[in-house]
Amino acid sequence: MRGGAARRRAAGRGGRGPVGFVAQTARTLVRTGIVGPMRPRVLGDVVRTAYRYGPALPTMLGIAAARYPDRPAVIDDHEVVTYAELRRRADTAAAFLHHHGRLRRGSKLGILCRNHAGFATATLGGAAIGADLVFLNTEFAGPQLAEVLARERVAALFQDSEFDEAVDRAGFAGPRVAADLPLREDGGTPAAPAVRGASRIVMLTSGTTGTPKGAPRDVRPLALAVPAIGMVDAMGLRSGDPLVVLPPLFHGFGLAYWTLALALGSPIVIRRRFEPEVAWQLVSQHRAAALFGVPVMLQRMLTVPRELRRECDTTSLKAIGVAGAPLGPALADRLLDEFGDVVFNLYGSTETGWSTFATPADLRAAPGTIGPPAQGVTVRVLDPNGRRLPPGETGTLHVGSRMTFSGYSGGGGKAVVDGLMNTGDLGHVDEAGRLFVDGREDDMIVSGGENVFPQEVEELLARHEAVADVAVFGVPDDEFGQRLAAHVVPVDGATVTADELRAHVRANLARYKVPRDVVFTDDLPRNATGKVLTRQLKS
Repeated sequence: MRGGAARRRAAGRGGRGPVGFVAQTARTLVRTGIVGPMRPRVLGDVVRTAYRYGPALPTMLGIAAARYPDRPAVIDDHEVVTYAELRRRADTAAAFLHHHGRLRRGSKLGILCRNHAGFATATLGGAAIGADLVFLNTEFAGPQLAEVLARERVAALFQDSEFDEAVDRAGFAGPRVAADLPLREDGGTPAAPAVRGASRIVMLTSGTTGTPKGAPRDVRPLALAVPAIGMVDAMGLRSGDPLVVLPPLFHGFGLAYWTLALALGSPIVIRRRFEPEVAWQLVSQHRAAALFGVPVMLQRMLTVPRELRRECDTTSLKAIGVAGAPLGPALADRLLDEFGDVVFNLYGSTETGWSTFATPADLRAAPGTIGPPAQGVTVRVLDPNGRRLPPGETGTLHVGSRMTFSGYSGGGGKAVVDGLMNTGDLGHVDEAGRLFVDGREDDMIVSGGENVFPQEVEELLARHEAVADVAVFGVPDDEFGQRLAAHVVPVDGATVTADELRAHVRANLARYKVPRDVVFTDDLPRNATGKVLTRQLKS
């Protein structure tokens, strides 16, 4: 696909116009079972809920609870919670937060939970009273938590009991609710008043280079629906299909697919902590239709002994969604070989939301691609002067959609060119309109006058048979200004030398891309969403 056709695909999957999208949406809603016949009593409940809350998360819960009251909504380590029960718990939480926590529309509710039903209760209860929802990283230490709570002006906390000490050290003095313990109903507490309209949420950036920034935005299900329709179509998902979500729900990736489960009236299968063997078992036990994980989680699933993997039936999978970090070509190939043509590579950021997705066909044709833009999203590759670059040339990825944020809660934001937000990622587009991420702008180094993208070297080393995991980044160099350093986790039982790995790079890439430093290690430090904490490796 070349010329104008490639550009139309790059502007939106297939270049589909508004009329075509409306027709596709109608077909998808009927095919998935999101829209279907309802008994008069159920229809009345749906209409009342939609009128009460408008286009918001509580409406999605109310519709699912009215249509599928006995269907599991959340399956976690300890319990199965139906949609009817989740609705009751959310109503109880809303009443408690309003009358005892003194929260109102626009008050900030912090949510500090691992993946379990309490997260859903806290989120939906807070949304029902119009509170702004601040999703907190469960890896925060006391000082970092204190800084974020103060900056975001959090008024109350829904938190797991295990974080009591961290919250105490943060000096938080507001109301606290134990998210992992039953919230006792008080017969004398009236229901919370109806609040119509979407809450705002505050997502935190990954914080790999410092204290995470807050990125507030409105929760607008209709805005999310535009790109989601094409993805649901491509994945072939239906209402009631179980979804296994491995990443933390406080992260945008995990949160997005819990929201998708709500929209589908599907069970979400989650665990407090990720264990690769258990992930296989969850897919098999629950006949999951989709599995969502960050690359390092899926990579670790592939290290589970083959005999244990073969005990788990994964033929129910229609889709494996990968996001949160770059999916390298080597891992993409391994996933396709293991699971078949069900792997989708999703790209987005805290600031821009979900932007592109690559289908299995895209990944077969071009392993590592992030695919063309999703429906309703524009992605362009621009040079430093804001000019659009042709296929094959590397520039900065700029995104435009209804999901981009308006600025950080502490002030500042991302640069915008012609309505498109700078993602900070460097990439290129091929002749077929497929996009690729080549690295981060702030990761690119200049070594001896040459621009070097560490990700390219990292992906090459990841293909080496003796390398289980690797991180490549720049470090200062007295002679060349900067040089590449590679931290390598060898495959168990493998023997490989630094010179062998340098020779592997030298045989495939230019001389100036060969890492001068090769450090062997047992593990790479990662945050809760799987991104390598390079600042720890540099210290």
